[in-house]
Amino acid sequence: MFGNLISRLTAPQTPQLSDEDARLSLAALLVRIARSDGDYAEAEMAQIDKVLARRYGLSPFEATSLRARGEDLERQAPDTVRFTRVIKEAVPYEERIAVIEALWAVALADGERDSEEDSILRMAANFLGVNDRDSALARQRVDSSGA
Repeated sequence: MFGNLISRLTAPQTPQLSDEDARLSLAALLVRIARSDGDYAEAEMAQIDKVLARRYGLSPFEATSLRARGEDLERQAPDTVRFTRVIKEAVPYEERIAVIEALWAVALADGERDSEEDSILRMAANFLGVNDRDSALARQRVDSSGA
């Protein structure tokens, strides 16, 4: 199902991908963050759906469907670098900060801050080209909003 996208993600030079591929890459990255602590909680799934619905103007059903496809892609994709590369190439810096904020919202959705999630999030921020200060500010915004 994702063979074509995975082959493009694993190519040495990732070609320009469609908006749909970028959406799917974000969904898979959100899922990877949520699964990284070994407990893929309902609260994290709900937060992913909320992020996808808000970011892309999707209905709840469409957001859940995109998350499900992201779950499948996340299981098949080799590493986090591929997802972040697609997103970095597809969106401007300000929107990448919003992606980091969304990742923090998912990581913190279960009420626990896990070192594995922190590690993947720091790596994702680096690969997205988001500096440490902006990543920390994104986390603080999520903390203060209770998202």
